[in-house]
Amino acid sequence: EGGCYAKTVGLTREKEPEIYDAIRFGSILENVGFDEMTGQVDYDDVSITENTRVAYPLKFIPNAKIPAKTEHHPKQIILLTCDAFGILPPISKLTPDQVMYHFISGYTAKVAGTEEGVLEPEATFSACFGAPFLVWHPSVYAEMLAAKLDKYGATAYLVNTGWVGGGYGVGDRCSLKYTRQLIDAIHDGTLAELPESEWEEMPIFGLKMPKNAIKDVPKEILRPEEAWVQAGQSKEAFEKQAKHLANLFQKNFVDFADKCSKEVKAAGPKV
Repeated sequence: EGGCYAKTVGLTREKEPEIYDAIRFGSILENVGFDEMTGQVDYDDVSITENTRVAYPLKFIPNAKIPAKTEHHPKQIILLTCDAFGILPPISKLTPDQVMYHFISGYTAKVAGTEEGVLEPEATFSACFGAPFLVWHPSVYAEMLAAKLDKYGATAYLVNTGWVGGGYGVGDRCSLKYTRQLIDAIHDGTLAELPESEWEEMPIFGLKMPKNAIKDVPKEILRPEEAWVQAGQSKEAFEKQAKHLANLFQKNFVDFADKCSKEVKAAGPKV
């Protein structure tokens, strides 16, 4: 589209150097606080809203692909979620049936500042990550996606940018530097080259997560239960939270199950 629209709350050069350095003449700041005398911006000022933003052209980002388009079908598909419960791994390799299940589910969290009245993250499901815009039953779009994956041999991953080491208020949001490295690992083939012996199925959700560190992302970050234990919480507490989230998934999927195959229905969490 020729530009980016990024969040700026708590922005520093250390956290997000590309975005920080893109804020210059030609960019537009929205909802941020600033000193009217000096023009100095305070990215920690959320007096208007936590949803502070900056818009800037792609050319302000180093190594940006311009124009932002390709002449081929994608080799990898990424489903993006933000899990406020701290249960889903930061990266999961999906089977074709899991792609359909999680695409139909459209799970993420409403984060404070993005909608009026939302003061802390809460779970939300939006079929195909865009329910208001769907004409057909979500399973139709899921089958189309699965057919494309099969035709072009693309792999699919679920990337979670939410909380690790605990849910909202206990754990921490997954560091952007870790998420970037995981995205790089998808694009440069690092994950595709991992043998099946380097992946392990997590209990309840059945998602395949790496057994070891990926690039500079520590193993315990990639494995939610280990992250909880390292943060001083119990395995029992993790399992209780995991079952709670699994129940939310199951309750949501009731509305779509009648149009889905038994394989897709079985690809969801099991309590």
